[in-house]
Amino acid sequence: MSSGINLALVGASGVVGDKIISLLEKKNINVSNFYPLGFSSVGRAVSFNNKSFIIEDLSIFDSSKAHLAIFSAGSKVAKEYANDFVANGCYVVDLSSEYRYDDQVPLIIPEINGGLIRDIEKPSLIANPNCSVSQMLIAIEPIHKKFQVDLLNVATYQAVSGTGKDAVKELNSQIEDFNVEPIVYPKKIAFNVIPQCDIFLDNDFTKEEMKVTWETKKILDPNIEVTATCVRVPVINGHSEAVFFRTKEPVSKNDIVDLLSDSPGIKVIDNPADQKYPTPLENANDTEDVYVGRIRTQTINGESWVSMWIVADNVYGKGAALNAVQIIEMLIKENKLC
Repeated sequence: MSSGINLALVGASGVVGDKIISLLEKKNINVSNFYPLGFSSVGRAVSFNNKSFIIEDLSIFDSSKAHLAIFSAGSKVAKEYANDFVANGCYVVDLSSEYRYDDQVPLIIPEINGGLIRDIEKPSLIANPNCSVSQMLIAIEPIHKKFQVDLLNVATYQAVSGTGKDAVKELNSQIEDFNVEPIVYPKKIAFNVIPQCDIFLDNDFTKEEMKVTWETKKILDPNIEVTATCVRVPVINGHSEAVFFRTKEPVSKNDIVDLLSDSPGIKVIDNPADQKYPTPLENANDTEDVYVGRIRTQTINGESWVSMWIVADNVYGKGAALNAVQIIEMLIKENKLC
């Protein structure tokens, strides 16, 4: 779109909103008019392309001004306002979980199912996947495509930035003074590991754990059986995952390394002899790639199993901001915003 797009960003002052702005600048997205929107942050200034913009009140904003809106403000806000934008001819990329499980709303990871964007014929909602799911499926999809993954078990180790600014503040406060009581989390997060992300459901899994199952099936393959345990850890930024999966076809470590090394958006760091493997501290701060290490293969009762360690930036990277901006790039490429 040579003249540029009119872009609204809901949640512009948030952790993810700030990273979205950085990526829009980095990738030179042609924006003619930028509308940062919010509620409690109304009147604050944000910078975009070296210009200062005042955050406007979402509740009174004229959504017909925008060609595209990014919602990074949670499910409640998306539920109340996103469809109004669509009704006024605006594409909406929503980072919350509100519409991910709606059969009428595509759930997009561009490298995997970006082709769905070509099939969109009018302004619509597009859902951005869960942060843990995005990084996991980027690493799993090339393997599934060639060797057919049919059973998947993952344990996630999720940074506090995934919960927002208040969670980061809570961790830092408890590190300085362990007597600070928890508000954001059900237990103290400093020096601790909490085996709960989101609320518990009737099946004793948390909602976050079921998101991993539901979204993997919707994005990758409904026939894959998935089990997840999602854990909150005292890390500021960067989600890590221990993934174990079975493949229908026999596979070796060399097969995995060669396949992932040739896949876009993935970097393999795997040299156990030299203690080389990805960590969130080293590899997940304003980084775009998904990092994979600790790759192991084994045959168990005649079945082919693979174990991997996956790390990515859950805010700036594939977990949130990057995936949303890549969706925007595809919408522009497919001339959907004309």
